[in-house]
Amino acid sequence: MRIWAAIAYEGTGYRGFQRLAPSYEPTIQGVLEAALHRLTGAPVRVRGAGRTDAGVHALGQVIAFDISWRHALEDLQRALNALLPFDIVVWALGEAPSDFHPRREAQTRVYRYLIYNEPWRDPFGRMLAWHVPWPLDVESMGQAAAQWIGRHDFGAFGRPPRGQNTVREVRRTAIMAEGKWVAFEIEADAFLYHMVRIMAAVLVAIGRGERSPEVAAVYLRRPDAYPAHAPAPPYGLYFVGARYGRISIPPPPQFLIGSLQALKNR
Repeated sequence: MRIWAAIAYEGTGYRGFQRLAPSYEPTIQGVLEAALHRLTGAPVRVRGAGRTDAGVHALGQVIAFDISWRHALEDLQRALNALLPFDIVVWALGEAPSDFHPRREAQTRVYRYLIYNEPWRDPFGRMLAWHVPWPLDVESMGQAAAQWIGRHDFGAFGRPPRGQNTVREVRRTAIMAEGKWVAFEIEADAFLYHMVRIMAAVLVAIGRGERSPEVAAVYLRRPDAYPAHAPAPPYGLYFVGARYGRISIPPPPQFLIGSLQALKNR
């Protein structure tokens, strides 16, 4: 049977989701496949909805794999979590259509960029959010992000996969703030390489008063301006989840990093 699963991971110790070569390990995909191999005694290929970079985290990465399993699906989830390291968890799974592909069938994907906005760094959360010590104008950041909604050429914000163009459709943006935390969330049909991290860097420049909110739209008219800004650090970025037509993925549980009331936006 083909199984879909929703997983969360803290990506600090991994070189991204996608398995490339043995010398590139550890990756999330590689660790998942190794655990499934131990569980079944046979090679298992895992496919993911988003190929997150090194150091990037996930609250609701969606994966799919084929497996021979004669027991209850709850037993599969329990056994798989017992074999996975402490920084990866399968929090939901179910049977999928035999041809389901989590990347190709994703109608939209949601990413969140988390900023720790305090004068002094937090030594315990340094790899879970971007520390920005300067005051941020959240209203201006929201005005800027709203200009990205719609179908545009986002070439100024990232590179496309080989053979693709740089046109994407952004369905929703939001700037959320509570106390010392500021988050930028975006939902789109697809993303360019480094797109959300470059957008986050642009928004921080706007929040600091270094750029006006109107510059967000200027970059849409200047797709040749890539990179519009140096990317924000990878450790502030979270893959929140993906939406599908044939299967229904529940929203992620309220993990510690996503439990702020201001960030309950899905």
